[in-house]
Amino acid sequence: MVMFAGNSLLCRAALLGERIDPIGYTGLRLASAALVLLPWALRARRSGTRVDPLGAGSLLLYAFAFSYAYLSLNTGTGALLLFGSVQVFMLLAGLWRGDRPSPRQWGGLVLALVGLVVLVAPGLNAPTPGAAALMTVAGLGWALYTLCGRQSARPAESTALNFLVLLPVAGLALFAAGTGGWTREGVLLAILSGAISSGVGYVLWYASLPSLSRSAAAIVQLTVPVLAALFGVLFLSEDLTGRLVGAAAITLGGIALALAPGRAARPGSV
Repeated sequence: MVMFAGNSLLCRAALLGERIDPIGYTGLRLASAALVLLPWALRARRSGTRVDPLGAGSLLLYAFAFSYAYLSLNTGTGALLLFGSVQVFMLLAGLWRGDRPSPRQWGGLVLALVGLVVLVAPGLNAPTPGAAALMTVAGLGWALYTLCGRQSARPAESTALNFLVLLPVAGLALFAAGTGGWTREGVLLAILSGAISSGVGYVLWYASLPSLSRSAAAIVQLTVPVLAALFGVLFLSEDLTGRLVGAAAITLGGIALALAPGRAARPGSV
């Protein structure tokens, strides 16, 4: 979870002050992760592990929407929107599969949605609608990526293949972006995000998912917005606003209520 929060911090730091543009940042992030994980991708060929098109596609959707959203979001607000959306999408995925939430779970979901509305409603310190929409799309991509990871028998190899298949897209992104206006700091932050926070972090995440229930996988991610907001305050001198604190409390409290242990759930429930 520290690495996930680190992704928010590194992206915001790179785009703040225009150290690098979003498409160049995303291309470098994807490419550096693919190169770091190349040994596992080569091993996947010998083990028969195949590319998951949905996993790779959802990773691509998440990565580009994430970068462009952080052009105008601060670290904590972006992470709250991202992982708040993730939890909502994962709950909705459970409904799609036939889960039947209890009244407590419905109440928590409604409360979480209220928190997100509070965060993005027009007014002081509210994110722009475009940035909020982009981060919500990124949340959809990450939720799909997480659900795909639960089916992975070889997490390191699956993660490596997800990044490797996106290497041509990363190359096109770098070609389109060019290097005009890039700074050494921006390039370094993008590479760190790809090689460490994304490459290594996603391998660890995929490795843990098969042993976690959907509820546990959702709950543990609730720590990320708190960590990201703290990192933003400590390292980027961002303001810890009352609106962010209140929206975080409502959103995360609602999701915690929805996913808290209760009576034995029906098979397949969230």
